[in-house]
Amino acid sequence: MAAKKAAKKAAAKKAAKKLPAIKGKYTKSAILAEISENTDLSKKEVGAVLDSLSDIIARHVKKGAVGEFTLPGLLKIKTVKKPRRPARKGVPNPFRPGELMDIAAKPASTKIKVLPLKGLKEMV
Repeated sequence: MAAKKAAKKAAAKKAAKKLPAIKGKYTKSAILAEISENTDLSKKEVGAVLDSLSDIIARHVKKGAVGEFTLPGLLKIKTVKKPRRPARKGVPNPFRPGELMDIAAKPASTKIKVLPLKGLKEMV
């Protein structure tokens, strides 16, 4: 009985999500207009929500913070610490075989990595 309910729920979920594909890339104002149309909120309110989300993400990934933010079902944003790289001399040049080259040192840095979650992967 539970399996039948789960199957009906999944079928209803798929039927409700049949929206047309968007052919062109949306600008920020187009995104705000679309969300405000679908949610009965004003464009100003939607803009405030997106700005607040941006601030929350920045507070999660800034130096000294937790370093990870998850937008449930869509994506995970996390910081990755890259160690410093020392300078190297006399390394074979991959573009000109037989020649040697020097590689400059690189300081330690922090990069941002965005990982898709299951919900986003299933959309594709």
